[in-house]
Amino acid sequence: MARLLLAPMEGLVDDVLRDVLTRVGGYDLAVNEFIRVSGSLLPPRAFRRRCPELDRGSRTTAGTPVAVQLLGSDPACLAENAAQLAQLAPAGIDLNFGCPAPRVNRHGGGAMLLADPEQLYRITAAVRRTVPPEIPFTAKMRLGVRDTARTLDCARALAAGGIVSLAVHARTRVEAYRPPAHWEWVARISEVVGQPVVANGEVWSTADHARCCAVSGSDDVMIGRGAVADPFLARRIRALAAGGEVEADRSADWRELRPLLASFWQQVGAKVAERHAAGRLKLWLGALRRNFVEAEALFQAVRALRCVAEVSRVLALHGVPVLPPVAHAVPDAR
Repeated sequence: MARLLLAPMEGLVDDVLRDVLTRVGGYDLAVNEFIRVSGSLLPPRAFRRRCPELDRGSRTTAGTPVAVQLLGSDPACLAENAAQLAQLAPAGIDLNFGCPAPRVNRHGGGAMLLADPEQLYRITAAVRRTVPPEIPFTAKMRLGVRDTARTLDCARALAAGGIVSLAVHARTRVEAYRPPAHWEWVARISEVVGQPVVANGEVWSTADHARCCAVSGSDDVMIGRGAVADPFLARRIRALAAGGEVEADRSADWRELRPLLASFWQQVGAKVAERHAAGRLKLWLGALRRNFVEAEALFQAVRALRCVAEVSRVLALHGVPVLPPVAHAVPDAR
């Protein structure tokens, strides 16, 4: 079957959650949360810090390739940083033209660039000249800032600039993450660009995936929040594509998820300050509640807790094994 991609999600899917989700399996590629490029050449350690997989051949522990996403608005600066990043041999270099966050948009980055197709072309063409042909060069866009008046012009500009694939989050900036996703626009974009187009937005289930492919005309789908809420979604999609069946009862999936929750908690403890660790766990459990009643019970049990030891005790009571702490990673000085 065609590709399933794990979406970049700022503040939600970092290297820790990428590790856990790709261990479940089913994804052909993951894209890291964006690295902001603004006025200076970033040192190699800045790329490694945001995408530690670069030190493992640009792959997660399970072997899933990870492309690195850059966000910025200055063509020359983005090109210079892309050249620097290319020396680290990422599995791909992606440009972000879709982030709707106000803190990004007020500086002219992310989805705000969709108001200026000519600037999209200048950025893409400048970066294309610095990215070696053996490294896939891609982009992600939304349908526009407030409307779809320039959607096709933006897609054409990115294609003309030299990308090899385009992911389309099928909503405008002002629509943010409100349903529905307008998958029919993916089909319209595919008609005007020669490159593969990946559909993204509102894929929460195997049924959503089937509808997305049918409406968008694309077999390539990027999954974001749906992957966080259901770590087994990609695997379930592949099982159906292979002629198999998926269980309505998710109890077996929850049993498989418990050691992955344990690994997530262990890695979070090694990565973030203790005062932030519980919040990271609650964020994921809050998403998992959509599919697992056990996650709802666990979320309610840890909701008021901040102490790592207390959270660990509650996890153990709910059948999540508590793994020994691992050493904090030491940033590469290069």
